[in-house]
Amino acid sequence: MSGFRAVVIAEKGAAPRIGAFAEADLMDGDVTVRVTHSTVNYKDGLALTGTAPVVRRFPMVPGIDFAGVVEASSHPDHAPGDTVVLNGWGTGETHLGAYAERSRVKGDWLVPLPEGLSPADAMAIGTAGYTAMLCVMALERHGLSPESGPVVVTGAAGGVGSVAITLLSKLGWQVTASTGRSEETDYLKGLGASDIVARAELEGTPRPLAKERWAAGVDTVGSTTLANVLSMIRYGGAVAACGLAGGMDLPASVAPFILRNVALLGVDSVMAPRALRVEAWTRLARDLDREKLSAMTTTIPLEGVIQAGADIMAGRIRGRLVVEIG
Repeated sequence: MSGFRAVVIAEKGAAPRIGAFAEADLMDGDVTVRVTHSTVNYKDGLALTGTAPVVRRFPMVPGIDFAGVVEASSHPDHAPGDTVVLNGWGTGETHLGAYAERSRVKGDWLVPLPEGLSPADAMAIGTAGYTAMLCVMALERHGLSPESGPVVVTGAAGGVGSVAITLLSKLGWQVTASTGRSEETDYLKGLGASDIVARAELEGTPRPLAKERWAAGVDTVGSTTLANVLSMIRYGGAVAACGLAGGMDLPASVAPFILRNVALLGVDSVMAPRALRVEAWTRLARDLDREKLSAMTTTIPLEGVIQAGADIMAGRIRGRLVVEIG
């Protein structure tokens, strides 16, 4: 095949379009993958709409993660026919990304798809779900468990939040979901949340210390929301922070850290080492309720990606989107 379908952003400021992309123009790498599925994350929405400078070379195929089948490989860990998953590593930013029928990447970026997960399952999880698992693991490494007390999840109806609630509830945590969409209450409780907190409760001017409410948190929002959550964490607790939908600033006090021994755990999914990725995907195959994953997932064709990017930025998407590519 000399060419294939792809979503392409031709130049800075240009709208993304679906067209043909030449296989000869794929970037360097030791593994070529026939991409079967991708997904739409918040970061993809930023790239597709041009809201933030996620894309840093042109032309670019956006899309930060994919699942598919190896077609050709000179990498010792991957052979033709293997099913693999990729998250991050600059794909869709500096390296041609996932919204295409072909991708050529470094084999070190790929993780073998765990037994029991299909490519569609992997992209229902996607970077959002993989990041949620990294957050759960960070809290566990800090020594926290369901016995420590309840956990709060912000941005609960989004991709990371939805998977985090599902994972935490299955692991035995009492989960409070924070959302600005009251109409999603039934959805969030169906995923395992026991309590719902209106986003507005965490949007006011943060106090240095507020009433202790939760032992742990998973924050996808940042800014004022994260500052408020930190002020409400119980002594010895921690917050795993992985998002900045509300902003990159943190208008917080040092009081929670030095008076309540609270920890802020930064969680990066883009450049996480391979061993951590393998552990996260192994845990996802074991610990994620597949029925709840299905309940939070909608499937769209490649032709629906551009509109989905606008929808996720407008807050019209809940849960996870799977993109069927080929």
